[in-house]
Amino acid sequence: MLSREKNDLLTQVGPGTPMGNLLRRYWQPVAPIAELRERPVKPVRLLGEDLVLYRDLNGTHGLVGRYCPHRRTDLSYGWVEQRGIRCMYHGWAFDQTGACWEQPFEDTSEPEGRFRSKVRTVAYPTAELGGLIWAYLGPQPAPLLPVFEPFTWDRGFVQVVLSEIECNWFQCQENSIDPVHFEWLHVNWSAVQRSSTGDAAFGPRHVELTFEEFEFGFICGRRTEDRAGGSGLPWASVRSKPQSAGLVCLWPNALFTGNHFEWRVPVDDTKTLIITWWYSPRPTDLGPLIQDPVPYWYGPVTDPVTGRWLSGQPLNQDFAAWLGQGTIADRTMERLGRSDAGVIMLRQRFFDELDRLDRGEELMGILRDESRTTCVELPIHDRQRYAGGISREAFEADLAAKRKRFADGSYYSFQAGQPEHVRRAYEQAMGIESAG
Repeated sequence: MLSREKNDLLTQVGPGTPMGNLLRRYWQPVAPIAELRERPVKPVRLLGEDLVLYRDLNGTHGLVGRYCPHRRTDLSYGWVEQRGIRCMYHGWAFDQTGACWEQPFEDTSEPEGRFRSKVRTVAYPTAELGGLIWAYLGPQPAPLLPVFEPFTWDRGFVQVVLSEIECNWFQCQENSIDPVHFEWLHVNWSAVQRSSTGDAAFGPRHVELTFEEFEFGFICGRRTEDRAGGSGLPWASVRSKPQSAGLVCLWPNALFTGNHFEWRVPVDDTKTLIITWWYSPRPTDLGPLIQDPVPYWYGPVTDPVTGRWLSGQPLNQDFAAWLGQGTIADRTMERLGRSDAGVIMLRQRFFDELDRLDRGEELMGILRDESRTTCVELPIHDRQRYAGGISREAFEADLAAKRKRFADGSYYSFQAGQPEHVRRAYEQAMGIESAG
């Protein structure tokens, strides 16, 4: 268990808090690029700050304070122009640096005045990568935005899925270093839900866990029992094959499993934006796929009929577990066991990094080497499957299994609610003849 003070250190992310200061040293994904092309102004709350994300008529993204410094009117109701965003109340206009470039009445009444040069709003740098808009809220100089290896692949279909859930970010991130939950939350609970008699066939048990730190987080290995005898290795033990792990707790607030990332972006202390970047390998008889823009959608969290949390898909099951811990998990009341070795390791690394931040030292996973900007490799199980694509035969076999399992014709089984237009885009990208 943790003391109340240490729990607060891990969970409070607002301006001026220790964890808030730490997370502001890293780039955070904030929205899909495609969404800003459809609607160029979007209110955003990030790390406890109210902001406005916009795309001006030149295609430049800006992230500025939500309230106009003139009379504190909500800039998310303003409009974009060639140079930036304009407040609808009195027409004051701001660019992506936060500079005020026009104050219509003041400029007219005092043409030689310099009032606008004295007015600025909060502004943060943005960048584009992987179909997402990223933001950096920390001090300069900003670190490099890591171009992780999957962002360079072009042999698959990418989709971005977003959901906002009402709980603290850290209980979501602890899930990234908890392999045993796969056995119970995703395998056994799924079996129980599918069983009509209550007599579910449970999956193999975990018999060994391994955790290994690397430059960008932690590699998790696991060994499960093989009920036919011997031992199964669905994820390689990191002691023997460190580059073959199936689960990476990506520092500071993400999960990576080879074909997808999940970022747990703190909205504030009590809400988290979950952003999933999912890559589906394409058959090798098809050429490279360029997606501009990458499709996105917002996934539901609750059943509209019952009001209960959705629980049929893996990520929805995760949501239910995290939300079930309360808005902010009370770690003063917990009783940790041997399966929580990774969770303990993760917490201690955060406490150590907070101490390093206090000393003014460089933090874990910060990238400043320009020579590494083209591609940052991560531990990936079955890299060739993703980077090079899969055979048409293997793809068709996987497709047949999905159609048998999912009566609704879904190809995306990780989260509920994939819209029809994204399904159709997937079919077109993969050369699938629709089953209707």
